[in-house]
Amino acid sequence: MEREVPVLVVGGSLVGLSTALFLADSGVSPIVVERHPGPAIHPRAALFFQRTVELWRSVGLEDEILGASALEFEQNGAVMSVESLAGEEVEWFFRTVNEGVEELSPSPRLFVTQIGLEPILRRKAQELGAEVRYSWEAVAVEEDGDGVTATVRHRDTGEEETIHARYIVAADGAHSPIRESLGIPLHGHGSFSNSITIYFRANVKPLLRDRNLSVIYVFGPRLQGFFRFSLAGDAGFLVVNKAIDEHGELSADLWGDTGDEKCVEFVREALGDPEIAVDVENVQRWNASAEWAERFQAGRIFLAGDSGHVMPPTGGYGGNVGVQDAHNLAWKLAYVVRGDAGPGLLDSYDPERRPIAEEIVEQAYARYVLRLAPELGKEGLHAMADDAAIDLGYRYRSDAVAADGDGDDGLFVDPREPAAVPGVRAPHVALESGSTIDLVGGRFVVLTGAEGWRRAADGLDLEAHLIHEPAFAEVYGPGAVLVRPDGHVGWRSDGPADGGELRGALDRLLARR
Repeated sequence: MEREVPVLVVGGSLVGLSTALFLADSGVSPIVVERHPGPAIHPRAALFFQRTVELWRSVGLEDEILGASALEFEQNGAVMSVESLAGEEVEWFFRTVNEGVEELSPSPRLFVTQIGLEPILRRKAQELGAEVRYSWEAVAVEEDGDGVTATVRHRDTGEEETIHARYIVAADGAHSPIRESLGIPLHGHGSFSNSITIYFRANVKPLLRDRNLSVIYVFGPRLQGFFRFSLAGDAGFLVVNKAIDEHGELSADLWGDTGDEKCVEFVREALGDPEIAVDVENVQRWNASAEWAERFQAGRIFLAGDSGHVMPPTGGYGGNVGVQDAHNLAWKLAYVVRGDAGPGLLDSYDPERRPIAEEIVEQAYARYVLRLAPELGKEGLHAMADDAAIDLGYRYRSDAVAADGDGDDGLFVDPREPAAVPGVRAPHVALESGSTIDLVGGRFVVLTGAEGWRRAADGLDLEAHLIHEPAFAEVYGPGAVLVRPDGHVGWRSDGPADGGELRGALDRLLARR
């Protein structure tokens, strides 16, 4: 069999499903192939930041995802560290995960596992026209003049199919076969821990002592890692990064003995209760590293999520960066596939996403070293940026952004001092009708307080919103701001209305001239 499709997404977990969802929401129906037989069966990524939730909000899923999260976790809990759950408290990183960021977005930070999340993303993507196929894997990929030809195979039946796509998105994980076949190297910090995640059942409610704890780091003398528990307090998982070995020393190699008896010992040590009944349900081995791909694009093939960057779980950035990759890439693919932009628009994906991903990998690594592994050495660590800036303040620079010549070369701006400058996420401003966040997304939008700029947008393929509220003028200025479909400012003018200037800016951002 042979199929023609605009976009083939290889990998159907969090990032692959997000890519399919954002593409389908933009009117492009992709095929997704996923080698596993169904959605996630282990919790994995659970902390999602405000920007990621805003993206789900833009496709109408925020309320449903909030409902799913409430079924799994007590929301807005603390992130802190202990010697053991029953023992001494060491440090509180956040008293609540939304502490100090409530006014920065209409969307909250939240906890939801991939078990609860992926079925929602898949259903919505399929409703919008995406095709999601489990137990299928890409076994060969070859680019030709007008697209990419992939051979996909059903892992149970051996049935093969040829899919010819205009573009491929490789969301096929940290050990991406597609990235490896392209010969794209990784840079950064290679393996520094052979860690394990222990999924278990135990009654931990008495040890929680009415504390609403979302993530609990364990910095004990015999074990280091972190916990997350179910809403009922009767189950959870323990990540073990280091533990005492047979020589009486803390070791980062936990793969030697992962039997039930040893894992029960680990859980009891971290809980601080040597007698508690523990039932081990599953143990996953995984390798901690902090790396990024040298490039995120090779012709018509793009890397997204773990195929382009891997990072330790400290900070909770991995899934968020992956979903944001998907969103950045999906609108550009959709515009090009529909013929609304020149193919050069796709050349902006790598210069926008790769520098951001690289820096966030370094941020996750710095947190890992400082919180869990100081023996790795502090030399060369990047200064830790504010979490809100990492989440809401990253700034793009590419040909799809009209530089404003402000001379600021930083990757992050402070979202607590919002300014609608090119490259940044269009800031949230609370309006009488809601939020500016809900006025952008899906297509190009002009936000302005000047009637002349609203009229200048007439006849162009964009929406224009005239806003007279003082809070808006304070952040967005006196002229006009052109916001891209991903919610980032593409261009602005503080001068008098000029329809030709606006049209020219739109054409430049879309690589149409």
